[in-house]
Amino acid sequence: MIESLAGVATVPGQSGATPVQSLVVFAVSLLIGAVGIYVGAKVIVDAEDYTYALVTALIGAVVWGVIGFFLGWIPLLGPLLVFVAYLAVINSRYPGGWIDAAAITIVAWLSVLIVLYVLALIGVTGFEAAGVPGV
Repeated sequence: MIESLAGVATVPGQSGATPVQSLVVFAVSLLIGAVGIYVGAKVIVDAEDYTYALVTALIGAVVWGVIGFFLGWIPLLGPLLVFVAYLAVINSRYPGGWIDAAAITIVAWLSVLIVLYVLALIGVTGFEAAGVPGV
């Protein structure tokens, strides 16, 4: 057993987190992911609504999870289909086309990467967030 940050003994390979702890981690990760989408949308299409970015991050996380569950196992094609589904969410929620959606996603990914790096440096969180793929 290994002692986790919360002082709870966990078995390697098992989370050991309570449902409340898992919900808090998901909520904080979602808020961080929404910051990334907000920054990406602000830079690319000049959209300034954090609540809209938060809903977009939630929809994106759900779509990513569902499509990933059903198609993510397909070698090479599965992850690509999951990413295209995520891009479709961004494309449908923000003005512009697929290029703008891809640009929003890239800026979101980079901004979340920076936020998570800073938070990890000061020991606040791990290096992951819901709502923005790949981080």
